[in-house]
Amino acid sequence: MRILVLGRTGYLGRHVVAHLRGLPDTHLPEAGRSSTGAGAGLRVDLAADSPDRLAKTLAEAAPDAVINCAGATGGDAVTLAEVNARGPAALCAALRQAAPRARLVHLGSAAEYGPGEPGTKVTETAATRPLGPYGATKLAGTAAVTASGLDAVVLRVGNPVGPGAPPTGLPGRVAALLREAGAATGTGTGTGTMLRLGDLSAYRDFVDVRDVARAAVLAVTAAGPLPAVLNIGGGEAVRVRDLVHTLACRAGFGGRIEEDTGTVGGSARSAAVSWQCSDITAAGEALGWRPSYTLEESLAALWADGGAGTGDTDAPGRDATGTEGDRAP
Repeated sequence: MRILVLGRTGYLGRHVVAHLRGLPDTHLPEAGRSSTGAGAGLRVDLAADSPDRLAKTLAEAAPDAVINCAGATGGDAVTLAEVNARGPAALCAALRQAAPRARLVHLGSAAEYGPGEPGTKVTETAATRPLGPYGATKLAGTAAVTASGLDAVVLRVGNPVGPGAPPTGLPGRVAALLREAGAATGTGTGTGTMLRLGDLSAYRDFVDVRDVARAAVLAVTAAGPLPAVLNIGGGEAVRVRDLVHTLACRAGFGGRIEEDTGTVGGSARSAAVSWQCSDITAAGEALGWRPSYTLEESLAALWADGGAGTGDTDAPGRDATGTEGDRAP
């Protein structure tokens, strides 16, 4: 089976590729925004390539399936629209020309739902009310995929956490701050220091990045058609404060954590989303998927990773790691 992974150098993409390499009789054509350098493969830029050019590249790759992990979590509205909305639309148009029978697995975001109702898990049939450009552009990408007529499924991913988490999201950022605090004191614990973060009272649905990758692999290899959209999350609402303090405990942090109640998780744009939690029943029924890592295990793996998360080395900011509200908290 030939599986083309787009955004393969990003946070989620790297884990997806690692899981796919464990499958027998699977070939992964190399593709990315750069086609130069040792081991370079096909050049694919969803934000800029025309559908015709993409179709030629896809015809050369001859994929049986495509997993689209490419996406922008930051940048201005134009960048977000180019990557998150225009990109999936161009990809679908190209697939219809070059590989109409290929399965497409597209990584969407729980940000497409917008604010949740406290105490309620959102299902795939819930209304979508994104608050800002990130969620709106991810929703536009989902609309392009679900209306494409292709054998396609969108995985609406919650808040990814785990090894390699980049500093653009709260878990990776807090891990980096904890390491800096330990290094600054020379004790490794940060005793006597203070971390200043945003309001940590919101609830988020965290899911291990390795579980997200496993869901993508199950979706790309599943027999028969799949539902148009499937939620991929932890299935539980976790107070962000609890995550931060659990990570600080794992790090042996001996300092203080101070919250600025003016923002949520340091992001003013996501302040209006106090609750986010996905119902993951449908993914269990369609894929036989459930999270296999606890949040504690995910945070332990993040800390043990040693701060290796670098985001997307192929396209900075273009990795589908988006979460609630506008973007990662």
